[in-house]
Amino acid sequence: MPSMDLEIRQLRAVVAVADAASFSDAAAALGLAQSSLSRTVQAVERRVGVALFRRTTRSVQTTTEGAEVVALARHVLAEHGAAMAHLTGYLAGVRGHVTIAALPSLAAGLLPPALAAYRENHRGVTVTVHDGLSTEVLDRVRDGTADLGLTVLTGPPAGLHVTRLVRDTFHLVTRDDDPLAARGSVAWADLRDRAFVAFDPSSSIRAHTDRVLAEQGIGLGPVTGARNILAVGGLVAAGLGVSAVPGLVLPLLGFANLARVPLRDPEVRRDVCMIHNPRRPFSPAASALLRLLHTLGAGGVALPPGVERTARVEWAAGTERAAGVARAADPS
Repeated sequence: MPSMDLEIRQLRAVVAVADAASFSDAAAALGLAQSSLSRTVQAVERRVGVALFRRTTRSVQTTTEGAEVVALARHVLAEHGAAMAHLTGYLAGVRGHVTIAALPSLAAGLLPPALAAYRENHRGVTVTVHDGLSTEVLDRVRDGTADLGLTVLTGPPAGLHVTRLVRDTFHLVTRDDDPLAARGSVAWADLRDRAFVAFDPSSSIRAHTDRVLAEQGIGLGPVTGARNILAVGGLVAAGLGVSAVPGLVLPLLGFANLARVPLRDPEVRRDVCMIHNPRRPFSPAASALLRLLHTLGAGGVALPPGVERTARVEWAAGTERAAGVARAADPS
């Protein structure tokens, strides 16, 4: 059996001759000398063991075997062209796939406008968003099933690069008929002995509320717990208690028609952070998304109500450095 290991340039030569039905015209189209093109076609014929073209003084006709070779050459060239276009787009960051892990409130409230801005220049990139608890986000970034993570942290997790992007502030959510709903702001102390709808202990929101209630010595009334944001909203709407939620959660509770009032004394904020594993290489598409997310705190992407921009702070390998400030405050 003759060797069928043909080069792309040889396949292009064969197709060009078949299309032009002329060696001189095909050579001109390829920018080659006619003698060079003839030698290339002859090399292909020797390799496949059959004549591809019947040459006369007036024309060049494709043989039966040649027509089969030309058809296969067209298929290979089309596949090759598509693969090279994909590779070019991948290297330019406009093709490929990016996976993000995020807390549900961040996946629904912070990511959509950022991804809409990203899509404008990266239409060929497929983005997958996995929402989950903070521990799940950390695990996905560590094991490489997510390129990036968006979560809430109070300090740098081991082995991950962390960038603080924005902050949101806690609000009271309650029914419209609650006297607290008419206030301009509510102190955490006003929640003393009130029935309360709490997030599951595994939630990052619960960690913040438990901490401030303990620090302020505030005891609650009957507590009803739920993991899902929508469940918390439904329980509050049913009159089972009030709740405390950060700004990025508020849009997700719109279905329950709840009143929302800023919580003060103290004002409690969450640090919303982007994380990635510095030991895992980034694709160009993921690098482009990382750069765009960095602009969240700098005004590059519109932010939902209740979210404030803040100086970007990074933690890398246990070292804290702040962008635009001498030293970052404690991110609690």
